[in-house]
Amino acid sequence: MIDNSSQPYRGRPLPFAQGDHIVPGVIDVGAIDDELWVPQAEGVSFLPLLLSPSQGYFVNVLRVRRSGVLSRHRHAGPVHALTLKGRWHYLEHDWWAEEGSYSYEPPGDIHTLEVPDDVDEMVTWFHVSGAYVYVDPDGNVLGIEDVFSKIEKTLEHDSDRGIGTARLEACLR
Repeated sequence: MIDNSSQPYRGRPLPFAQGDHIVPGVIDVGAIDDELWVPQAEGVSFLPLLLSPSQGYFVNVLRVRRSGVLSRHRHAGPVHALTLKGRWHYLEHDWWAEEGSYSYEPPGDIHTLEVPDDVDEMVTWFHVSGAYVYVDPDGNVLGIEDVFSKIEKTLEHDSDRGIGTARLEACLR
């Protein structure tokens, strides 16, 4: 019998299958050009990795360079997170997301994200399905963040800096 396990696939590609998308150096956030971080709020920016309007999710790295409450929000879909630097927590829960930790947040969870005073920089990789629905302490809706708002912010940021649309187009799936 011939061992074909080390041979690459030779068949026809599947119709309409999208190509791979690679973003090198994501773990070494200090090496990422500051111009590529999209401002979101004072001291808060994100690095878009994958934006999927057809499936309603986004993957990004969030960088926070200030302490205090970042936001109070409800999840419309599941969220996966991997803390790359620093630490953060939710006022409503007793766990902490520390460097190297993974967290899962279920749809419908409402919480208030806080970065403690002793953290100069918090960096976390997020895979967000659906939207963040920003709410006040009583649950009244204040705003929404989803893949479409991420696309708009990235397009505006990249256009303002002369980066062009190549990065955004590469992120879209």
